[in-house]
Amino acid sequence: MIMKTFITMACCALIAPLAFAKDNKNTKQTGYTEQGVTVTGASITTIETGAAASYQPAGMLVVNYTGPGRYILEGGASILKTNGEVARFPVKPGTPVLVYFTNTGGVKAIDRVVVD
Repeated sequence: MIMKTFITMACCALIAPLAFAKDNKNTKQTGYTEQGVTVTGASITTIETGAAASYQPAGMLVVNYTGPGRYILEGGASILKTNGEVARFPVKPGTPVLVYFTNTGGVKAIDRVVVD
């Protein structure tokens, strides 16, 4: 009887670690790594108000403003509506506009014009 108990205890001692073993196959790693993000783009330095001039040559937008001179935008300049869509209509003389400037390499350049 003692021998039978001893064999039963020995078998339990051998099987118990297998019953409580951790299964490494179905574990998931939840570590996250953050990667740096670099954002480049033009920074708007100034915004000036003006109005479309009465004389508009074909393919250009001439903007009068309260300071000296005027701005002339040729073909590829971005002319937008206030909701952000591209303006696909001729700008009528006297239409109020906002002129957004950027500072690129120390040069003040027109970034876009928004038609009010």
